[in-house]
Order: sequence, then C-alpha cells, then structure tokens
Amino acid sequence: MKNHLLVLLTALVLIFITLTSCNEDDNTIGPKEDFKTTPYTLVLPSNLPPAILPADNPLTYEGIALGKALFFEKMMSKDGTISCGSCHNQGNAFTDNDKKFSEGIEGKIGDRNSMPIFNMFYHTKGFFWDGRAKLLRDQSLGPIENPLEMGETLENVVNKLQAESKYRKLFYKAFGDSSVNSMKMSLAMEQFMLTFVSGDSKFDKVERGEATYTDSEQRGKELFFTEFETSGDARGADCFHCHATADFSNHEFMNNGLDEESEFTDLGRAKFTERPTDNAKFKTPSLRNIAVSGPYMHDGRFATLEEVIEHYNSGIKESSTLDVNIHGIKDGMNLTEQEKQDLVAFLKTLTDDVYLTNTEYKENN
Repeated sequence: MKNHLLVLLTALVLIFITLTSCNEDDNTIGPKEDFKTTPYTLVLPSNLPPAILPADNPLTYEGIALGKALFFEKMMSKDGTISCGSCHNQGNAFTDNDKKFSEGIEGKIGDRNSMPIFNMFYHTKGFFWDGRAKLLRDQSLGPIENPLEMGETLENVVNKLQAESKYRKLFYKAFGDSSVNSMKMSLAMEQFMLTFVSGDSKFDKVERGEATYTDSEQRGKELFFTEFETSGDARGADCFHCHATADFSNHEFMNNGLDEESEFTDLGRAKFTERPTDNAKFKTPSLRNIAVSGPYMHDGRFATLEEVIEHYNSGIKESSTLDVNIHGIKDGMNLTEQEKQDLVAFLKTLTDDVYLTNTEYKENN
C-alpha cells in the first residue's frame, strides 16, 4: 500500500513540475483574457509624409522584439550560418558590405544585389527588385526558402523555433499564443522592418531649416531637380522624374537603359509577370543613404556614384522597354566634370547617420 501511495505521490509531483515548467517556459502567466500588447508609435521627422502602415498588423513593442530576434536568427537557415542580418548590415543602409552579390549557405552566391531597408512604409507597389512580393511580410519569408540564400523550408524553421523556450515566450508575448507558425513570423518581421526610419540626413535638416548646403551641394540639388533640355540655357540632370518623392524613389519598375535587348541576361520584373513589356524592368531604389549602399543597380555593376552618374550622362542603351523618362537623355547630357562632382556632393547629403547608428536596429547581445 505504501509503495502504491509513493508511486502516486511521485507521479503527482512530476505532473506538477511538468505543468509548472511549461507555464514558465511559455510565459503564459495568468488567464488568456489578460494578454495585452503595448502599442508602438512610429515617430517620423516633420518633413516626411505620414507612414502608410498595415491596418491588420499594428506595431507593438512585443511584435517588434520578436521580429528583431527573428531578423538576426541564424537558425532560420539550413545550416545555421545565415540570418537576414547577415546580408543586411546597418552601416551599409542594411545592404551587404559593399558586395555585388551576397553569400548564402554553403558559400552559394546570390544573383541580385542586396536591397537596403528603410522607410518600407512607403513601398506600396511590391518588394524585391522584381516586385514579386506584394507585402513586406511576404518579402520577409522569401530568403528563407531561396536555395542561394538560407536554403531552408518554412516547416523546418517553425519546428526549430517551436523547440526553443526563448521563442515560445516571445511568440506568446507578441500574439498571446506560444505556438509558432510562418504567418506570425512574417508579421513580426514586418513590424520590425517598419520601424527603420531614415529622415535625418543633411538634406532633411536643410528642409527643416536646421542646416545649409555648400555651394557645390546647392548646385547639385538644382541639377538634380531640373529638367534636361537639349536647347537653351537651362542645365538639368533630370533625376527628379524617378527620384523626386520624399523617399527619393517613385517605387516603380523601370528599364533605365543598362543593356540593349540582346544583352538582357536578367529579365527583371518580366521573370515574375511573364510579360515581355516588363523585360529588364527593376524597382527604382531610393537614393537615401546612397553613398553608403553601393555597389549599384540590381547586379551591382557600378562601384561608385561617379560611375552611376556617367551611365546616365553618356551610357544609356536603347531597347524596346526603355523608360520614356530615360529615353529623353539617351543621346547624352554632356554634363561637365564640375556638374558631376556637384551631383555627387548633393547625393552625399542624403546620408542619414542617425539611422545608420540607431541602436534600436542593432542585434541584441
């Protein structure tokens, strides 16, 4: 009888310990109805237009914390060597350390230049160079299953995260449920990336009356925002047609004259839409932080801003999908060396050191 009682008491103690351990592990303290997140207010500099935020994924401190952990989590890759943060480095405007193409698992090399991450709340026309991801949350999952990047499956990632008490706690805090799934992962990473704000460059300070341009920067700005004319005294570099918004991009998909038709090796947006009219069209990148986010273009073919400017000045190649705005300068703009230097000087005023060093975006140690 005593042995039976001892066995029963032992079993009850083990059950109690297991239940208590699970409760602590998943951080499910208190009844489910007490679950509550803390709203996060995105604050933008006064010269930027309001952010366009998803109504179905409100920002919370808890969601952002989970998204941040996932962004820097190497367990998301097949061999545990690559995270989102591996190819998106803050000092380079969250591009990849001056590389043409990023290195994924097993030393595999990607086929397009890593894009920067900031002001993602203005991107309403799709993500990636070809726009194949409609929402930022969709984009966040793409690299996981890309064989040249993380080379993993969403199912495996979910299982790995579910096995970690750290993530069960974070998912509970963010969503009131410690179970992991890819939708919650994507929503959390979307929240984190939506907090990346760039709007405190010298350009922004001048806009707010807090700074003034040098003579060269001022001349560069005037060139940037002036129409190119084939006759008359007006001098313009015609940049504003594609880069005139507060985010210095129209976020459209365009062929900017990098190659002739016979040289198309990457069909760009057409690879996704399967429309010949989209051949060699790529997303227009923002020019904010452009001085630190090279190399440039979808294939990283230009190493310097000087090379980029010379492309538009004298290197446009004609094709059937060449954008109409680029077509107007295809015969060359004949910019002087001083004008090219002035344009570079202005572009460097778009560098935002506050964004580049913001500790809220850094990996937790």
